[in-house]
Amino acid sequence: MSDRPIADHALLSDCQSAALVDRDGSVEWLCFPRFDSPSVFARLLDDGDGGHFSVRPTGDAEVTRRYIDGSLVLVTTFETSDGVVELTDALAMAESVRGHDLGDGSPHVLLRRAVCTEGQVDLAVSFAPRYEYGLTTPLVREVDGGVIARGGPVALRLSTDVPLVVEGPVVHATVSLSAGESVSFAVSYGSSWQPSSEPWSPEQVADRLDDTVAAWRSWKEQHQRYEGPYADLVDHSGRVLQGLTFQPTGAIVAAATTSLPEVVGGERNWDYRYAWVRDASFTLDALWVAACPDESRAFLDYLTTAASSVYRRRELQIMFGVGGERDLSERELNHLSGWRDSRPVRVGNGAWQQEQLDVYGELLAAVHRLRDQLSDLDDQEQRFLVTLADTAAEVWTETDHGIWEIRGEPHHYLYSKLMCWVALDRAIDLAGALDASDRIEAWKRTRDEVRQAILDRGWSDEAGAFTQAFGTTDLDASNLVISIVGFLPADDERVLATIDATAERLTDEHGLVYRYRAHDGLAGEEGSFLLCTFWLAEAYARSGQTERAREVFERAVGFVNDVGLLSEEVAPESGELIGNFPQAFSHIGLINAAWAIAQAQQGTAAGDDRPGD
Repeated sequence: MSDRPIADHALLSDCQSAALVDRDGSVEWLCFPRFDSPSVFARLLDDGDGGHFSVRPTGDAEVTRRYIDGSLVLVTTFETSDGVVELTDALAMAESVRGHDLGDGSPHVLLRRAVCTEGQVDLAVSFAPRYEYGLTTPLVREVDGGVIARGGPVALRLSTDVPLVVEGPVVHATVSLSAGESVSFAVSYGSSWQPSSEPWSPEQVADRLDDTVAAWRSWKEQHQRYEGPYADLVDHSGRVLQGLTFQPTGAIVAAATTSLPEVVGGERNWDYRYAWVRDASFTLDALWVAACPDESRAFLDYLTTAASSVYRRRELQIMFGVGGERDLSERELNHLSGWRDSRPVRVGNGAWQQEQLDVYGELLAAVHRLRDQLSDLDDQEQRFLVTLADTAAEVWTETDHGIWEIRGEPHHYLYSKLMCWVALDRAIDLAGALDASDRIEAWKRTRDEVRQAILDRGWSDEAGAFTQAFGTTDLDASNLVISIVGFLPADDERVLATIDATAERLTDEHGLVYRYRAHDGLAGEEGSFLLCTFWLAEAYARSGQTERAREVFERAVGFVNDVGLLSEEVAPESGELIGNFPQAFSHIGLINAAWAIAQAQQGTAAGDDRPGD
């Protein structure tokens, strides 16, 4: 099994695929050529069969890490008793993207360059790819400038100026560097029938690393203009969200990994490498706050195409593959032991077949927020969005599985009703842009019916709060968004009571917020949920309780790892990060909570004035 703490990993992204690198300089997770492709390194999920690519000192070393400013290019510094070496890692951006389209046309290459800056350091290199989530052990042969590892449909070419020793499917090397000396590695992806034909020279690796830094910085300079409190955290979270965007289509994945558990050793292990309508809509909203909203057009184009069958049936599928695939059938990889024996390891996600009524509101809310960037909607896009509003008006009375995708019987979840209200509310305001003025009166009538049902059936005198589902007393942190979406004023007594009830009865010993505590049909209790904690901070800020908002916010960001990344949850006892990593939801919550605090400190509501406007 893999036992390395999740927080010990850093993200690399080329906006098409993602890698995780641990503090020992080992690439423990990499899927080529897409986020949701089978892995080529997956020791994160199985220490024996997953595969890895490690570059590290042969002896003990003190380790520090950082991203090069304005980028997701990682520098790991190893300080040994004899010297210091800096290892720079990146997934290569295409040469053409300097100042232009970030990530488009990426060559699918992992770049690694180690430079000795002081004294002398001996490095150990271990290259052990395993394809198809560890099922395929490749055949490795030496070629000019490195090796090629072929297996099944995949071929990886390792290019390096280091002499290599091939021992079956594993490649080793030891190299001694003195101050000023360097070694380089490039792992390029290809098919077994058409492997990468040319080796990468050390000069090419260095140049492409520079180009990749420049590409990230160009995106930052063009798009990131937030200047409020916690600006460094907001900017970095914006880059993380950009790094989770599949640039060729505009799809936005929920996380870079699969099966990192919500309960250590438990069964709550899901594949998050897909584009949820909800998560992506939240991401667009957060990128608007972080002043980088240009992705909205690409995502709407992607979704309009992927969800084309919404014109033939009323349901909007809740999630898609990054290329627009609809069938995301779930299966278990029983040959992998899982992180800390958390089984089963799953790929695909069965939730794609669930009905979740909230997605209509989340998407229309994002379009409403980004309406200035989407002012030129074409006929298909108008029809698509009108259909979403009409569907929300039709289905809001039905049961569903809710925002948390609970795998039991459907219920009348309050949050789902609330998002149907949001769908209609935003569609009414967008009616002119949607060429749908004739629907306004009908949408208003249904919006008012939804509102009354929530007020009548969603509030519990016994709980003293809005509850998870109609007719229950269970709390749910998703009700913190009641004021955030404008359903009720932030200072409404029912809103304030729900905030207080959440803070008092739905938090762990660290002061972090659980999604819910009601039984959901799965074994084990999950950790506290970082998005929900940021929602609490945002709700406090919007209700004028700025100091409390800052306290909750700073409590949550205290769990970022050394390179500013957050997973989905925090284990209640150990306080360590758990769940898929890095998690878009958590960074979305951070951005929006920081924005609300900024607005509260200025004495204004968190409205529609984007930073930099």
